Amino acid sequence: MSHSPHIVNRRFFLRAAGVTLALPLLESLSTRVLGAGLAVGSKAGAAVGASRPTRMVCVGNMLGFYQPEFFPKQTGRAYDLPSLLQPLAPHQSDFTLYSGLDHGVKGGHFAIHSYLSGVRTVDAKGMPEGNISLDQRAAETIGGATRFPSLTIGSEDGLHGGCMMCWNRSGTRVPPIPGPKELFRKLFITESGSDRERAEDRFALHGSILDAVNGDAKSLGRHLGKRDQEKLDEYFTSVRDVERQMELGKRWTNVPKPQPGMPEPANTGVVSDLPVLYDLIALALQTDSTRIATLEIAGGFEASAFGLRKDYHALSHHGQVQENIDGLLKLEKYQMEQFARFLAKMKSLEDGDGKLLDHTMVLFGSGMGNANAHTNNNLPMIFAGGGYKHGEHRLFPEKGLGRVPLCNLYLTMLQRFGVETNRFGLSTGTMRDLERA
Repeated sequence: MSHSPHIVNRRFFLRAAGVTLALPLLESLSTRVLGAGLAVGSKAGAAVGASRPTRMVCVGNMLGFYQPEFFPKQTGRAYDLPSLLQPLAPHQSDFTLYSGLDHGVKGGHFAIHSYLSGVRTVDAKGMPEGNISLDQRAAETIGGATRFPSLTIGSEDGLHGGCMMCWNRSGTRVPPIPGPKELFRKLFITESGSDRERAEDRFALHGSILDAVNGDAKSLGRHLGKRDQEKLDEYFTSVRDVERQMELGKRWTNVPKPQPGMPEPANTGVVSDLPVLYDLIALALQTDSTRIATLEIAGGFEASAFGLRKDYHALSHHGQVQENIDGLLKLEKYQMEQFARFLAKMKSLEDGDGKLLDHTMVLFGSGMGNANAHTNNNLPMIFAGGGYKHGEHRLFPEKGLGRVPLCNLYLTMLQRFGVETNRFGLSTGTMRDLERA
């Protein structure tokens, strides 16, 4: 199949009655496709067929992880995964595990809000860039290259006012998108007036966004090479999977539930929503709708979904009581399982000459070190993907001359993302031991 040598420096979409479905970057799309009647989107940050853009995903947990089952006893490459990290075993060579990194701040639950900034809100006025968070600093460089400079996702329910992980340069909290329904609509459905009504009608009629744009999808397929056709099929399968999961969740809302003998928790759906949110983040990156996404798992993560009587916050203050620790580990292991599933998905999606994870830096951790003791030192930190050489557990001293601020890792990520800066928060340099693969 021959193609025009002029690669389209634009993003492609399929549209139908208010429904907008962004497509992944496909090498086959050329100026010939413009004659097929497909809608052309706004200017992109990278030409179709060019080297893939760098992405960034930051996942945060408000209550940290039980340290004895998170940090390995060995360092280097030959380390055994503790029980909490066992779900990550298939991906051990895809991430670096850090011990000893933190921001040098105190404040317990209130200091966790400095997780992505390194600066507490009360200290922001004394800092050159305030308490701007890692994701928002990177998003400043995006401009109009993507529909959304960044996506901030997380429940507003829970401990100390809900999610407060992302901050702009003025010190204002970036409010999160609260759930998969809102994120799905933000990504795929036009929000304005009559268009939104038509989209809802069309979606109800066809039962699927893919069905709504089926005609244009078939037309597009005739202009793609075999590799891109496979990539498009893979992408459509991902969309179907998300739609199917959301439909299943909707059906369960109409099924009477058994009486549990306890009051309904204040937050519902966070546990079951987590895998869907991860899938939607992958779709957002795959379609280049955004290159930056954050997800915060708040204190409202419902322990009752695991048959536990105490809530997440109470379990994190376990008091060394084994029953509490066992309950806490159930919640934390589930979160780790979903993160492992996300890494597997990112590794399965083709992106140029590699996989989506190869071009995406993924940070997973917390601003809380030990929730039982209300300490913010030695934060649990996992850094995956991004084209780096991984597979090690790296231990840094928490005090003294050898101490390395967590912001050094953040500065490294910003420079890899293309931000021209030599400082971020309380950084003292970059992570020089991180090597590109």
